[in-house]
Amino acid sequence: MVTVTDRDPSQPAPTDEVIGLTSRARLIRLVIAAAVLALTLGGSVYGDDYAFPFGPPRMYSTRADPDTPVSSTRVVGLTDDGGEVRLSGGEVGLRRAEFEGQVPRLVDDPELLGLLAENYLNSHPESEPLVAVAIIVRRLELRDGASTGAFVDDVLVTYDLPETMRASP
Repeated sequence: MVTVTDRDPSQPAPTDEVIGLTSRARLIRLVIAAAVLALTLGGSVYGDDYAFPFGPPRMYSTRADPDTPVSSTRVVGLTDDGGEVRLSGGEVGLRRAEFEGQVPRLVDDPELLGLLAENYLNSHPESEPLVAVAIIVRRLELRDGASTGAFVDDVLVTYDLPETMRASP
């Protein structure tokens, strides 16, 4: 508890005087508050993810049809015997969201998939050699929000690795 005798004498004494805002300061604050309110209301009605924070993130503001397929994107390395080696999910230094954000770029320039394979092979020297890298989108069928077990795999792009990367390390 602070008593009067505990007050630092070099500091000014506290006062109960309230200092009010000038008319101009009130007007500025009112204009700013009205602008933020207008942006928030407009974003809520017309906005989407790109208007955040004035538009609601779509994942929280909409409801998906419970019968719409769910998509899951993955990148895999293909071995000579047709096996798949998972390269997404942190295996090559990219988290799933980071990878999925790069999918359009990887489809436009498939040679970039070679960099993912090279990174994987460098960090897993004991692994089986890869002959190609593919981006696959699995669409899981839903009925009333539950998986039916049916799915369709779409290969977005496949990049055949050069012979120099196919050799065992």
